[in-house]
Amino acid sequence: MNKALFLDRDGIINQDHGYVYETSKLTILNGIVELCRVASFKGYLLVVVTNQSGIGRGYYTEEQFWQFMHAIEVYFAKCGIKFTKIYFSPYHPEAKDEKYKYGEELRKPNPGMILQAQKEFNINLAQSILIGDKITDIQAGLKAGVGRNILFCGIFENIF
Repeated sequence: MNKALFLDRDGIINQDHGYVYETSKLTILNGIVELCRVASFKGYLLVVVTNQSGIGRGYYTEEQFWQFMHAIEVYFAKCGIKFTKIYFSPYHPEAKDEKYKYGEELRKPNPGMILQAQKEFNINLAQSILIGDKITDIQAGLKAGVGRNILFCGIFENIF
């Protein structure tokens, strides 16, 4: 079985400016590249699990989300790091488009994205780590059975 490092996106990988989707506003957080490098070296899969209700709310499109993620992936690739997979939840109960109103099992604090990754990549959740900046991230990790759930406080230290 594999172990994974589950990462929220906004506030963990990049600075959270609120509904971030413009590549011109991409700011990678200090320390995250090094953390991912150590995690990869230690055999962890790197899995992004991110709520993106801005899509459902009509603030930006899925295409814009993927353009932003591509910019992140290019940045990390230049550092020798590749994400195993990126999961996102565009759902929100107040979504403007009906197709984004349903899917609550995927939206954190529910564990749907983590459980999808677990099935797809044969992940031992008890041996895995989740890092998030909101309590809903931690709740999702706990519900999924992730062994170590870390509420990020501004410094990537003593994780491994």
